Amino acid sequence: MNKYKNLILNTLIFGLGTFSSKVLVFFLMPLYTRVLSSADYGTVDLIMQTGNLLVPLVMMGISNAVIRFGLDKSVNKNDVFTTALLSVGGGFAALLLFYPLIMRIPSLGEYALLIYAFVLMSCLRSICSNFVRAKQYVRLYAFDGFLSTLMTVIFNILFLVVFDMGITGYVLATVLADFLSSVFLFLVANLKQYIDFKGFNRSVSKQMLRYAIPMIPTTIFWWITNVSDRFLVTYMISEAANGLYAVSYKIPTLINLVSGIFIEAWQMSAVTENEKPHREVFFTRVSYVYQSLIFMGASVLIPLSKVIIRILTSEEFYPSWQYIPLLVLATCFSCLTSFLGSVYMVEKKSGTMLWTTVLGAVINLVLNFLLIPVYGVNGAAFATFFSYFVVFLVRAFHTQRFIKIQWNVPKFIINFVLISAQCFIMIGEAPLWILWECLLLIAMLILNARVILQNVLTILRQKG
Repeated sequence: MNKYKNLILNTLIFGLGTFSSKVLVFFLMPLYTRVLSSADYGTVDLIMQTGNLLVPLVMMGISNAVIRFGLDKSVNKNDVFTTALLSVGGGFAALLLFYPLIMRIPSLGEYALLIYAFVLMSCLRSICSNFVRAKQYVRLYAFDGFLSTLMTVIFNILFLVVFDMGITGYVLATVLADFLSSVFLFLVANLKQYIDFKGFNRSVSKQMLRYAIPMIPTTIFWWITNVSDRFLVTYMISEAANGLYAVSYKIPTLINLVSGIFIEAWQMSAVTENEKPHREVFFTRVSYVYQSLIFMGASVLIPLSKVIIRILTSEEFYPSWQYIPLLVLATCFSCLTSFLGSVYMVEKKSGTMLWTTVLGAVINLVLNFLLIPVYGVNGAAFATFFSYFVVFLVRAFHTQRFIKIQWNVPKFIINFVLISAQCFIMIGEAPLWILWECLLLIAMLILNARVILQNVLTILRQKG
């Protein structure tokens, strides 16, 4: 099948399974913000983000290697899946040694058992789902995404509304959904056949770990870029302020959602496209459409900040709208950075991916300490944006060594100026801001819609 059409087909399949399911979770926000106070929501956010920090440590970065080596036709799939299970088993055993320490962390210690359950189930589900994706069972992968989210919704309603379990119920809903997802994939995909503890190739394990281990600090430093501001907002301002900030983070996830669906399909296409001259054209053409969609989505979302928060949250959380514009801008560059990360994935340059991520994390931490005391929560939002922006620029130049993606620089600059203007007009509530936002949105659509249409039509007309 034509590689472009294959990419579109896989994206649509992932979209059908993932978009509808993630939208269900997104619309649980009214439930969360009415059942939990802003302080409780801030605590929940810290619990989940702490778990998300521990997951890559326990997995030893092997989740990324499962996709990269699982897609490699020359590698035995038994070796890939067995190595992943052994890595998680060893990592979780090591984590158990730190249980007394986690028990002593303020605000989190009483939820230590829940954090451990969250980490273990997240690891198992990640291995199973990524292995299924590497096997290119895209329909099963997509259906599992829908099923897992449906379970999350059901358990949230059960634990938060029926049993009034508060913070514990919120986390437990995710834990049980991940557990059921792992069991479902293990049985339906018959993953048992890929387990071979005695006969697996240790050479493949070494290669996977050599690729995966640099991904551990990479993931941790991405976590610092994404999440450290939540802890610093809590520390420097309050848990309630972090609760508002955590809610505002949910809105840009609409862009991350669409981007994530595409990236899942894109990674499969990027790894399997081996012809270098065609690969550069492939990456360039796809990047044109991708960045246009990202900027257009952001341009629509920013003017709707107030409306979305008013509809989806209680009155207590309404002030969180003012943090959304900068976080949307940050999300744009987060998505573009992830796209460039696929170049390092194709070339197996996980070490290079690491140092660019370290750069972003350092910038983020420094700016958080400088800006939060002066500008409050929006200081944290700006720090997140600027760190992603710098990492994007570095990767855009550095990846030229491997795959020469052609960037339309003038158009990119115009997009950036338009979206930045929307952000600051919205935050400052400038006079006639609705009119200005509409005009800027129209300009953004005119600038990008034609490019998308032209490329899509060209792709669909190709025969292979």
